[in-house]
Amino acid sequence: MAENVESKENQAGRHQEVGHKSLLQSDALYQYILETSVYPREPEAMKELREITAKHPWNIMTTSADEGQFLNMLLKLMNAKNTMEIGVYTGYSLLATALALPHDAKILAMDINRENYELGLPVIQKAGVAHKIHFKEGPALPLLDQMIQDGKYHGTFDFIFVDADKDNYLNYHKRLIDLVKIGGVIGYDNTLWNGSVVAPPDAPMRKYVRYYRDFVLELNKALAADPRIEICQLPVGDGITLCRRAS
Repeated sequence: MAENVESKENQAGRHQEVGHKSLLQSDALYQYILETSVYPREPEAMKELREITAKHPWNIMTTSADEGQFLNMLLKLMNAKNTMEIGVYTGYSLLATALALPHDAKILAMDINRENYELGLPVIQKAGVAHKIHFKEGPALPLLDQMIQDGKYHGTFDFIFVDADKDNYLNYHKRLIDLVKIGGVIGYDNTLWNGSVVAPPDAPMRKYVRYYRDFVLELNKALAADPRIEICQLPVGDGITLCRRAS
């Protein structure tokens, strides 16, 4: 979720629209969290990348600052060393991950747009964590299929973060469950999808929100019924569902 830089009048108008990405009861409450707990502790590199991303025309695609903080903390608690990210954009969540991991950690990062990744790459390099990242440009599904076919990647990833094409989330899950280790975690972003998951059919919402809504609903239903995982769905950012592989 991009930082909301609109006027208060526009914020109030957007909050009544399903397409608004804040899941809290008010923008003021969200700003309180950011200004009290997130921004004062945000690493300088993440702040710089967040501000660069805010100027990009697709900034709605970025991970929110509070979610970046959450991911950073989660990875430290997990002592993760080998992670994957599907959907990088300018790399805000990727930077949050890289800063949390030890010096010898590895991150496989995939995105269809290298240009967006390279927008944030100088900041990642300046932060001294670029050596942890192996970036692959292109669709993720063929690469995942190749990794599964190779056999050597089975159960090797501590953590996998997915923030990409919602219509492929279930296709990702079918493959990632083999690649994450038992006890490892897959995080699916945007699982509350602007709050649209509880919206009536005739509610006002943006076209892209309406288009992907059914895919998100299908994913949530499938994850809740998957006996191989334990799940926890959190109203952080635009909703994130953590899936711990249990078997």
